[in-house]
Amino acid sequence: RREQARLKASVVEQDTEQWQRDPHFSGLERVGGVDLSYIKGDDSRACASLVVLSYPDLEVLYQDCRMVAVSAPYVAGFLAFREVPFLVEAVQRLQQEEPQLQPQVLLVDGNGLLHPRGFGTACHLGVLTDLPCIGVAKNLLQVDGLVRDELHREQVRSLQRSGESFPLVGTSGKVLGMVLRSYNNSSKPLYVSVGHRVSLDTAVRLVRACCRFRIPEPIRQVRGAGLGQAAVFAK
Repeated sequence: RREQARLKASVVEQDTEQWQRDPHFSGLERVGGVDLSYIKGDDSRACASLVVLSYPDLEVLYQDCRMVAVSAPYVAGFLAFREVPFLVEAVQRLQQEEPQLQPQVLLVDGNGLLHPRGFGTACHLGVLTDLPCIGVAKNLLQVDGLVRDELHREQVRSLQRSGESFPLVGTSGKVLGMVLRSYNNSSKPLYVSVGHRVSLDTAVRLVRACCRFRIPEPIRQVRGAGLGQAAVFAK
């Protein structure tokens, strides 16, 4: 908890890059996605993956998938301590081997400020790499009074078109993230939250801009690459 609180103090919740302030993200050329995919039935072995896509074309420029041994135990609310070190290593390898392909922002399959102590995986990774990071979750993390009750489901149903969203406001009064309908053909929303060095408005706009389907392309691509590698290794 002390280490988490120490790192949390470094989180920046505002836009820090010029491209973030541009309505069309002019100047943004590379968007990354990271993920840790476990071998089915074995939570001690996983594939740590990083992909970098061009923007706005969303074509894969770089892919790194490596099998890792996961030894840290899973503790609710502290998942980042188990997984982030491998993702940091993947970013560092890219910076050393192909520095010209370093992503200008990372999309993380998980949460940022939407977390019991306001410091999810996207925040943790952002602080350690000092890269802008965005948390993108498929399910609502029920913290600070947020619940997936009938009112929440009704609000989700009110999102009729791609790009529509509403804020997640906890009982503390703090806006923890946004619920986004990312794709017209899917009524299932995404839960977007700030990780590091990006505002919530920018995070939502960028996630939407990266969606060809429900899941933003950097996360969709990195998830597919990681699961594929893990399945091959399992055989």
